[in-house]
Amino acid sequence: MRNAAGLTATVLPLLLAGLFGPERLQAQASPAPAAAPVAASAPLCAPQVIGNRRIPKESVIARLFSHQGDQYDPATVERDFNQLWNTGYFEDVRIERSEGATGCTQLIVYVREKPTIGEINYKGLNAVTVSDALERLKKAKVGISVESQYDPTRIKRAEVVLRGLLAEHGHQFATVTTEVKTIPPARVNLTFIIKEGPTVKVGKIDFDGNHSISSRTLRSAMKNSKPLGIPHSIILENLFARTFDATKLDEDTERVHYAYRDRGYFKMQPGEPATQVRDVTGFNPFTLHPTHGKRIDIRIPIEERDRYKLGGINFTGYDKTRFQAAALRAQFANKDGEWFNASQFGKGLEALRKAFGSDGWINMVPTPVPRFDEAKKLIYLDIDIDQGKQFFVSRIEFTGNTITRDRVIRRELLLEEGQKYNNQLWELSILRLNQLNYFETLKADQDSETRTNTDEGTVDLLLKLKEKGKNSIGLNGGLSGLSGSFIGLNYETNNFLGLGETLSVIANLGNLSRNLTFGFTEPYFRNKPVSLGIQVYAQKYDFNQAKSYSTTGASQNLSNAQQSLLTNYNTSTTGVTLSVSSPLRHLFRNKGVTRVGASYAITRQNISTFNDNTRNVFETLAFRSGLQSSGNQLNGILTSVLTPNFSFSSVDRAVGPHSGRDFNAALQIAGAGGNVKYISPQISFRQFYPIKGLHITREGHNVLGMRAQVAHVEGFGGEVAPPFNRFYSGGEQELRGFDIRTASPYTFIPNRVNFNLTNPDGSTVPRDPSNAALGNVQIPLPIYRLVQVGGDTSITGNIQYTIPIVSQVNFSFFTDFNMTFNARESQLRQSPLGQSQITSPLYGCPVFTNGACSGGQQVSFPFLLKTVGGTNFVPRMSNGAEISVLLPIVNAPFRIFYAYNSLRLYETVPQQFAVQTDPKNPNNTFRSFFPNTGAGAYTYAQALQLYGANYILREPRKTFRLSVSTTF
Repeated sequence: MRNAAGLTATVLPLLLAGLFGPERLQAQASPAPAAAPVAASAPLCAPQVIGNRRIPKESVIARLFSHQGDQYDPATVERDFNQLWNTGYFEDVRIERSEGATGCTQLIVYVREKPTIGEINYKGLNAVTVSDALERLKKAKVGISVESQYDPTRIKRAEVVLRGLLAEHGHQFATVTTEVKTIPPARVNLTFIIKEGPTVKVGKIDFDGNHSISSRTLRSAMKNSKPLGIPHSIILENLFARTFDATKLDEDTERVHYAYRDRGYFKMQPGEPATQVRDVTGFNPFTLHPTHGKRIDIRIPIEERDRYKLGGINFTGYDKTRFQAAALRAQFANKDGEWFNASQFGKGLEALRKAFGSDGWINMVPTPVPRFDEAKKLIYLDIDIDQGKQFFVSRIEFTGNTITRDRVIRRELLLEEGQKYNNQLWELSILRLNQLNYFETLKADQDSETRTNTDEGTVDLLLKLKEKGKNSIGLNGGLSGLSGSFIGLNYETNNFLGLGETLSVIANLGNLSRNLTFGFTEPYFRNKPVSLGIQVYAQKYDFNQAKSYSTTGASQNLSNAQQSLLTNYNTSTTGVTLSVSSPLRHLFRNKGVTRVGASYAITRQNISTFNDNTRNVFETLAFRSGLQSSGNQLNGILTSVLTPNFSFSSVDRAVGPHSGRDFNAALQIAGAGGNVKYISPQISFRQFYPIKGLHITREGHNVLGMRAQVAHVEGFGGEVAPPFNRFYSGGEQELRGFDIRTASPYTFIPNRVNFNLTNPDGSTVPRDPSNAALGNVQIPLPIYRLVQVGGDTSITGNIQYTIPIVSQVNFSFFTDFNMTFNARESQLRQSPLGQSQITSPLYGCPVFTNGACSGGQQVSFPFLLKTVGGTNFVPRMSNGAEISVLLPIVNAPFRIFYAYNSLRLYETVPQQFAVQTDPKNPNNTFRSFFPNTGAGAYTYAQALQLYGANYILREPRKTFRLSVSTTF
């Protein structure tokens, strides 16, 4: 810059050098051409900008303090220079003064823009992905990206960040350099050249001074550094070394510290870990080549000091009229006289904060101060409590509920405006909203804002909602053991008119089931917390294992002989169900949602059996009242059942639970109307734990789920429970390795069969040789047939560990257990009608003359059917793994699973006869039912071979199957 007073381009740069340093001096100290002197009083012309490319001229002029028409001022020009330089957009800035064409003073601004980054490449990056590198650079706020300005300082910082990222992945000796390629006119391409070097693994981990706690125990506490292996083994503890991460060594050292403090060594102090690098050589069994690497041995000095027991915990500073010391002490699990445990004490402090927060004291601060009794080696902890101010709820607001009315949301909240703020009730309110399934899953720490006003002691709450679609019209379907392969349409509105009502219509059609259901639920009747519901349905189910799990009509695990032993039938049902329930707001209100209710259902069923065994079951058992000496037990089964129920739930979401538990208890009572009488208590419990690593924590993505279920059924008033209400276990909904309805005890059912009298040459004996139309001679025989009639008691347990892979895809390990058995012998009692039908006819054909049988005899069958020994109290267990994918169209999980049945039925059952089979005793034996002829002897041998063979019961050892359904 030059002016008439003699300020030259060499004087101002010297002045600026003192202010901005030699780098900026060099940036603007380029020699300028000489200009003619200009009068100091000449006003400024419009500034000129030369050298700009990306940055508009107007943006440069807008940053100048010198404006057209102003008088020239060197100090203002200096401010202009500083303003442009400090933008960071330019690597060279010059401002020159000359005379304008009209006699005004002309300022010419020369700039040279910094180049922009055109490409960023990574060469030699293998240990981590490029996306990992970009994420780390973003987290470190390095500020380099394509189209950003090139800054050498930022590039050097990026190299440091990348070296740190590689060090975390075991490459402490990695080098990172940057190759800069200039692309005219003003762009550069960057290439980070990375030499990762050898992977550094953790070597030996030793401790100095640990006399009371073994090195193995301390080493297991170092979660980031300890080798992988089989925990709590001796020779397999250290199978695979971990990658060394220097940034996490301090964290592991602190874990060693807490391992001591959890065992009473309160004053223990670990020293600074010492590390030593060494070279190792090995052999790769996959490439069959020697390998070279580095190991870092870690040695941590330990100063154990004394061990202390907890002497007591005292509290000061709190309002004793509101809180009792005993209630505060109950928040800490560590008892007086036990070894002090730092982890338990930390959890107790957190529980103490929640206890005060549940009464509005949300800013309570506990300050523990330890006291020591060195003689007795006791530690006392005095906790000074600063309660702060009690807070009350001022406003509760919602965003995102475009359909759902505010009052529908507010009625689920356990907090109201004007009440004391209670953090536990607020979290429980969010849980209740999640269980409605109206909104996307809410999280208290992410979807709610708490704004406090300390001066007024108030809290404003804002809940951010995201509604799910109110109406859904979709396709559903699946393949399961109970329903077979099916497809259907459904319409459901889960928030009718924004008031919370549910209206649904479901129509399914399949090879084993047909279902048409209409339902409506009013959750708040007359704006009171009373839920009313009605469901009208028409259903048809084929309980037919021959078609289960198959679209071709054959079960995967059952032979024809085994299928003949099952209870196979078809039921056609029409009915209506009315339900009412109400929440118990003051019962377990801080832990979950409790409801009590009742339902009444009346149904009419007709049965069609698929084999003689099943027909005999329905016609024999005494489950129908009102039948006289004759009647049809298969049609017109009218069931009137009242079911009081109780439920508790803290499950965090309706679909795919992540945490929480639920408990359900119900008692079905049938007999107030209808023609069947039975009672059936049922109890179920589920628990879900979020898992991270090997620990239960709210941040865990994996889920450990457990279920226990117990059910019993029995008739009363001289009747037994209907066969379709007894329990038939097996199938993917409870016992994945077994076919549907096959894991239950067996019973011998009395039966009457007609057997052809056959000559030794294989020809049948006609009634009248001269009249073939009269047919063959048939001998009525009393036999027992083996069949499954279910059990009256069922116990089920499931454990499943689920690992999310990607969105909607999960991998799970599972163990399923079930034992279904007959606990009450009286529940397998024949009806008088069934007994008379089987005992009144004459059996046998000991004498055959003139085309007619004579000499038959009656056979007495017991009223109580006996469960077959070896098939009753039989535990079943399946262990396996499955992959499930939530199908968006059918809205159900598609599962492929493999199950190994570690416990199963493997029994050979001898045939039971209604009479003796000893041929040496001709009276009242099975032989006495046949004529004393050659044809009689031959027919007897045939009947004995057919009906006397043992039953071989072999349940499958393993199962591989696909299904579209859920277990729990």
